[in-house]
Amino acid sequence: MAKINFGGVEEQVITREEFTMARAKEVLKNEVIAVIGYGIQGPAQALNFRDNNFNVIVGQRQDSTSWQKAINDKWQPNINLFSIEEAVAKATIVCYLLSDAAQIAIWPKISSKLTAGKTLCFSHGFGITYDAKTGIVPSKDINVVLVAPKGSGTSVRRNFLEGRGINSSYAVYQDATGNAHDIVCALGVGMGSGYLFETTFEKEVTSDLVGERGALMGAIAGIMEAQYNILRQNGHSPSEAFNETVEEATQSLIPLIAENGMDWMFANCSTTAQRGALDWSKKFKKAVEPVFAELYNSVKTGAEAERSITANSQSDYREKLQVELDQIKNSEFWQAGAQVRKLRPERNKK
Repeated sequence: MAKINFGGVEEQVITREEFTMARAKEVLKNEVIAVIGYGIQGPAQALNFRDNNFNVIVGQRQDSTSWQKAINDKWQPNINLFSIEEAVAKATIVCYLLSDAAQIAIWPKISSKLTAGKTLCFSHGFGITYDAKTGIVPSKDINVVLVAPKGSGTSVRRNFLEGRGINSSYAVYQDATGNAHDIVCALGVGMGSGYLFETTFEKEVTSDLVGERGALMGAIAGIMEAQYNILRQNGHSPSEAFNETVEEATQSLIPLIAENGMDWMFANCSTTAQRGALDWSKKFKKAVEPVFAELYNSVKTGAEAERSITANSQSDYREKLQVELDQIKNSEFWQAGAQVRKLRPERNKK
């Protein structure tokens, strides 16, 4: 492992230079990897494994749009595309990439096919961490590991095609064969991870649920909408309000922060922006830290997991969810965004 200093805190990470693709292929040379689910993470991971020449098959419900999506990606029925149960039976490594709700529903149908010596790999710690609620309790004679890319399936695939890797966390929950650590590292490298950092199933799901509800989606959506609304209430046009709230952030500043860091951004903006950002960042931090503390506690106690499982188990949940999503889509804020995106110069290049 490579020792990396993160702002004074030393961590050990696994890079592709030390755990090479050649080593990954040697570890997995006799394995059949089944990617179960072809929705969010499934396509990216399966295609990356295939492009890296691993022995990979896909398991998906045949009466689903995702089955056709897999066929469109050149997976062939009865050759490397099978029903979920058949793929699990054929595989030695099962990447269980269904949604949390689907994992709960399908588990009774596949658990008996996870025979001794196989490896069950997750990309999210939900099912194992909240096993009392999910019922996902693997037998002790299989490996249970985790490789969790720190990005959406779209980002996992896009980074891979661009020759870069998205960072992933990894964990070993059960090591039945004695080589689960090598297997999980090989899977991480094979699916295109940039580097791997160690975690546990519980820490992964806790940080992930906090992140999704916080800075990655929930908090940023709330903060952006709040700023947009204040600008509109004070007479600014939708175009101006959206550009100052979202477009400048996503198209200019966030890519630069990703490339160079927030310290660089503060040092390379106007003195007016610099002074204001330094002063107001402290106010925002003070305002939102109590909300993040409340959020963390809700995740840690299992309340968020309980809410998610309860909601997804309702027969009309999809319909209710669509109503909420349509409210966002049809709001002036995001309708303004749709118009602004159409005006980006690259959209008009022909």
